[in-house]
Amino acid sequence: MWKYEKKLQFPIDIKRKDLKMAKNIITQLGGPNGELGASLRYLNQRYTMPDNKGKALLTDIATEELGHAEMISTMIYQLTKGASLEEIKEAGLEGMYTEHGYAIYPSDANGVPFSAMTFAVTGDPLADLSEDMAAEQKARATYENLINLTNDPDLLAPLSFLRQREVVHYQRFKELFDEYVEKGLQ
Repeated sequence: MWKYEKKLQFPIDIKRKDLKMAKNIITQLGGPNGELGASLRYLNQRYTMPDNKGKALLTDIATEELGHAEMISTMIYQLTKGASLEEIKEAGLEGMYTEHGYAIYPSDANGVPFSAMTFAVTGDPLADLSEDMAAEQKARATYENLINLTNDPDLLAPLSFLRQREVVHYQRFKELFDEYVEKGLQ
């Protein structure tokens, strides 16, 4: 079903440690508007889409979101690589370190672990696509907030790429939603 290419969708080469920024960026992995939730939401919603076009769109975007989760994890890894215990404590990451060492664990910026409760699957195509459009807008807004928190060009480039992909996903979901409304699926 999937073909995995062993490269990121956008190159990431962060040269400076920034544990505080890593603590913020992790929300786009496991937070309520993050990539992990989006990918699982779309993979599960695709089964109740009324046609192959809807199933294909949700599958395509879901797999892209998995790639985005990989990008976020790469950013977190590069931002924290080689961090001392003192740096971890200064960044407020000692709780994360206590539970997971130097591993990347999906959570929000406050350390709340990922939960499947963050995504909705109703079985109603219009309700699900409405949720998907809202999710993409929330992810876009979160990326914009992250962009506002840094001036590091090594971070700004991939964050801007990810932000733009959320805009495209929103547009694709809106097009499908409008088509289904026109077909009378309400």
